[in-house]
Amino acid sequence: MRTLYPEINPYHSSFLKTDSKHAVYVEQSGNPDGIPVIFLHGGPCSGTKPDHRRFFNPELYRIVLFDQRGCGLSRPFGELENNTTQDLIDDMERIRNQLGIDQWLVFGGSWGGALALLYAQQHKDKVAGLIIRAVFLARSQDFDWFAKDGAGKIYPEQWQRLIESIPEQGRGNPVQGLCDALWGEDEVAQRRAAREWMAWGGQVSLGNDYQPSRKGEHATEKMVKQVRMELHYAKHRYFIDDCMDAEAVAGKSGILDNCGGLAEIPTVIIHGRHDFVCPMEAGYSLHKVLPNAKYIVLPNAGHVAQGKEMIDALVTATDNFAKLRRP
Repeated sequence: MRTLYPEINPYHSSFLKTDSKHAVYVEQSGNPDGIPVIFLHGGPCSGTKPDHRRFFNPELYRIVLFDQRGCGLSRPFGELENNTTQDLIDDMERIRNQLGIDQWLVFGGSWGGALALLYAQQHKDKVAGLIIRAVFLARSQDFDWFAKDGAGKIYPEQWQRLIESIPEQGRGNPVQGLCDALWGEDEVAQRRAAREWMAWGGQVSLGNDYQPSRKGEHATEKMVKQVRMELHYAKHRYFIDDCMDAEAVAGKSGILDNCGGLAEIPTVIIHGRHDFVCPMEAGYSLHKVLPNAKYIVLPNAGHVAQGKEMIDALVTATDNFAKLRRP
């Protein structure tokens, strides 16, 4: 069973200039002459972490991590202006061009997996392969499962805490109620809603491994900004329509409908059977439109890129891709 590669530090980091106020953090680690791979974090707004470098053999890979706009070390944190899915795709192309990379492996999980697919649909010739974990397709039904009428039936106690964090008049539409609280003038209501939203995400993502924060612990301003960004994307339906070429995809909509052109890209789809953030149906649906992809269902894994089973599958996928790409 494969495990994470040893800890490594970046050999280079910088801030990508954009055509807006955003400065995007980019780092490289591993082998400068290795197989280029870009890691796409989830969220939106979760940011990259040092362990994300460790899914790749540092002797064989040139590992590129970046914090999406407003996330992690990118500046300014939490900035929503000029922060859309198309902006993120354009940032990826700026990074690729700046680093002189012709093609790269695109590796993404959850929201990062959706971003990977959207990037590949626009820049197919730049994608040497796809590794998609915890498939999120950014459909209405996907977010409704998480934040309206789905996962709350699995964790009703935590769901009730989230609902009670919303002012009473907004509880009929939880997402709108959360937005009203987070963008409202009542700072106490903002922080309560942010704290419970993050607790809800932690519970559904981690399942039995979730450890609640101490009772009475206050939400920080950074937490409020992070939750605002998640909901900024959700309430705009992840800006999917803005990413579609009207002529190329006439009569089609959404990520799945536009995957037909990706059939020749070597792809691995990895999904945990116990993923309650992105249920199995999403992974299965993606595999149906990409039947040539290697489809791996992990019987005991959940949503996050942790645990022996999930780590083994992800590292095996990157090792296998490296074998294919060796001269």
